[in-house]
Amino acid sequence: MWRIGTSAEVGWIADGTSVGRTITAAIPPVFEAYATVVLPYGGEGQDEHDRAVLALLGEQSASQPWWLGYLDTGADDVVFPDAPKVTLYTGWHYVLVEAGPEQAATWRQNGDWSFWKGALPNLMFPTDRSWLVSTLWDDDWTCIGGPARLVDKFLRHSGLQARTVTLGQGATPPGHQAL
Repeated sequence: MWRIGTSAEVGWIADGTSVGRTITAAIPPVFEAYATVVLPYGGEGQDEHDRAVLALLGEQSASQPWWLGYLDTGADDVVFPDAPKVTLYTGWHYVLVEAGPEQAATWRQNGDWSFWKGALPNLMFPTDRSWLVSTLWDDDWTCIGGPARLVDKFLRHSGLQARTVTLGQGATPPGHQAL
């Protein structure tokens, strides 16, 4: 039995984000540091990418549950299709489940048929809200907010293409296009 999240769990995200191309389109301005991490092109190396992301996040918040959010695109696996959804960003609906890194790595089915990129949820944060990872449906990068030490680990990880982003700066990585 898994706890399904409500708007109460994501209210801080809904209240703190705004439409635009800065990091605050995905991450509220409540963190010490921010970054974007480019997703592997064409899924090449996606499993290694996902393992690296989960390892870094797990080091930060191993002893507490995480909220996992799966965007309802109409085509992809939301894991619990009959669960109530929460609304974020510009009216996007997510199934939000309290679980952990093991479930984040394994619950979503992924394949060439999938619209989504990789197995990871679209949204992840621990119950203490010390970090937030959000991959918006039309972006080929992930936005991260959290402690400077965590963000620095993403920046220094040799298997991840990450860059620092400041609050007023566009979140779009160089060479990529925001839709």
